[in-house]
Amino acid sequence: MLDDADAPDDIHPLFHGAPSSTEFRKLRKRLVRETREAIETYGMARPGERWLVCLSGGKDSYTLLAVLHELKWRGLLPVDLLACNLDQGQPGFPATVLPEFLTRMGVEHRIEYQDTYSVVTSKIAPGGTMCSLCSRLRRGNLYRIAREEGCSTVVLGHHRDDILETFFMNLFHGGRLASMPPRLLNEEGDLFVARPLAFVAEADCEKFARAMGYPIIPCDLCGSQEGLQRAQVKKLLDEWEARSPGKRQVMFRALMNVRPSHLADPALFDFAALALAAQGDGGVPDLRG
Repeated sequence: MLDDADAPDDIHPLFHGAPSSTEFRKLRKRLVRETREAIETYGMARPGERWLVCLSGGKDSYTLLAVLHELKWRGLLPVDLLACNLDQGQPGFPATVLPEFLTRMGVEHRIEYQDTYSVVTSKIAPGGTMCSLCSRLRRGNLYRIAREEGCSTVVLGHHRDDILETFFMNLFHGGRLASMPPRLLNEEGDLFVARPLAFVAEADCEKFARAMGYPIIPCDLCGSQEGLQRAQVKKLLDEWEARSPGKRQVMFRALMNVRPSHLADPALFDFAALALAAQGDGGVPDLRG
């Protein structure tokens, strides 16, 4: 647990002007606690590492940046943090917002310009979904930047709801049980990808960023967001949550409580090797799971 007594007397500039209400203090504590729990649960941090914290300008990445600096400020995150924004050349992108904000906050950062938008629009037909190709190009550039900056981990702002939505997208449309892992090793084996907000609800990110008045940049500059499968899944989860509050948290816990013997993948469980116990009394064995 993190109490006010645990914190230094001063605060990081990212928290200057924070509301003094009890509600906000509870929210801030919850965000810090859940992020720290995810970092510890999945072994994300090693002392002396350098993390590339990816900042899009959305509510989630602002929350990620602030909470990680809070943990470091408290002496609970023994890594160096480098914020990074990749300007992908979308029309109307406010290029000065993030560098001005990060400089004002005293946050070490790197701003990189790569016009991947033109590449995507040249390959995707008008009206098509650009997100998949756009994200692959973004990921490749972020990996490159991490290597150039000596970072061992690329840190993303995906939260609990993103992870759940990806699970159901894979279930409904991909025919597999898979989601965004809180931590993974890239294909080349030289970088980790971490999602410290894995236990954090999207609604809490939205409340926090709004309360702090961070300069939000919308994620609809390319105009390809409407009608996506993710939006449909999100609507479905919203409806479930409205009918049964807490449903998202229950479903997320299920992702942490997997029983391969009670699914149907023979690559994960050797069903053919199941054998009956010896029945000395001639009784009928109980075959229930």
